[in-house]
Amino acid sequence: MKLNRKLSFCALFGLAALFTQCKDSGEEITPDDENELITSVTLNFKEAGTGTVSSFSFKDADGDGGNAPTRFDTISLKANAEYALTIEFMDESKSPADNITEEIAKESDEHLIVFTPSPASLLTYTYGDKDDKNFPIGLTGTAKAGAAGAGTLKVQLRHQPGDKNGTPAPGSDDANLEFVLQVK
Repeated sequence: MKLNRKLSFCALFGLAALFTQCKDSGEEITPDDENELITSVTLNFKEAGTGTVSSFSFKDADGDGGNAPTRFDTISLKANAEYALTIEFMDESKSPADNITEEIAKESDEHLIVFTPSPASLLTYTYGDKDDKNFPIGLTGTAKAGAAGAGTLKVQLRHQPGDKNGTPAPGSDDANLEFVLQVK
């Protein structure tokens, strides 16, 4: 008899737990570490001494995947010249377009722009901006072209929420582009 009472109690408790549900707060939870949609990237090289600005762009209206980019410029720089380099990121899938560069500046402790020339002798990049923890950002800097040659310049926007340590390793790519680089 005692065993039947215990079994009945357990069954009743199990059924009650089965029909109990959590109340929905109605708030949609969005993760704070989502990658940005980047449809346009522009690199602006301002030559030291002359002030001449040369801009090179990448445009892909539907973002990564889907249709091929509509524009992917070849970067052409003067040999042994020094440039002030700025970079702009846009999401032009919206109207009006979303300036991702402003968001990167606001959330500088979560972003790092990495410039990787290949071969390395084609270009040297020095960061001109830092976040509150003194880690580089990459929205502004100095680029020094090397001797004449051809190769590539990989430009990565690394999203590193909570993990930024000044190196490219943690996080994921918001953008990862490989421009053709010609130094003449």
